[in-house]
Amino acid sequence: MDTVSTILIVDDDRDIRTLLADYLETHGYRTRGVPDGTAMWKALDEQRPDLLVLDLNLPGEDGLSLCRKLRANSSLPVIMLTARAEPLDRILGLEMGADDYLPKPFEPRELLARIRSVLRRSAAAPAALAPDKIQHIRFSNWTLDLQARHLINPDGVVIMLSGAEFRLLRVFLEHPNRVLNRDQLLNMTQGRDADPFDRSIDIQISRLRQKLGEDARLPQIIKTVRNGGYVLAGSVSVEPAA
Repeated sequence: MDTVSTILIVDDDRDIRTLLADYLETHGYRTRGVPDGTAMWKALDEQRPDLLVLDLNLPGEDGLSLCRKLRANSSLPVIMLTARAEPLDRILGLEMGADDYLPKPFEPRELLARIRSVLRRSAAAPAALAPDKIQHIRFSNWTLDLQARHLINPDGVVIMLSGAEFRLLRVFLEHPNRVLNRDQLLNMTQGRDADPFDRSIDIQISRLRQKLGEDARLPQIIKTVRNGGYVLAGSVSVEPAA
């Protein structure tokens, strides 16, 4: 029997929380709704959900700040909601580590589709890496732990990754020294094509470079290929699981 996924909804609008909870529960999910960041942290301490639906505009600490703090020590999938449909809000949400973004107003079935997609991507693992047989992937003195889903830097310090960052880095490590364009990267990580104004891949690569300690002007690990895309340069090795 499939495990039932739990969705934590953080929105200060009680009607929206109730509407989404009822809709998602009719489609087989468990839900919990809370109104603000304080209640969110308490809920996360009590039981880790499988996905977080997080409103950007919350009383007190806003969704962007909450997402940034969450990403410091967790790869929990996050879908961010906002009443503002400005492109800048979407960019900021992705920069803070959200896995997807949905502007209000929206149809509950669209959120359901996004939730299913994010959960599917989070659980999926490319067959080429055979994660049940491989524990670590090493590159440029860094290590990606496939089981814990985090990075380990050359000094042994753990660096947390969002779900989107983990999937993107894993794709690069599957295809070292191969130029991958934005369309390919979006298809491999999110199962969709890019639109002309989609900057999500660029944002995630920028965040990955920061976590890898790269000089944005002269990156050595994930390099930009003019008019081509991006390439992970250098050798990659794997370490079998125990």
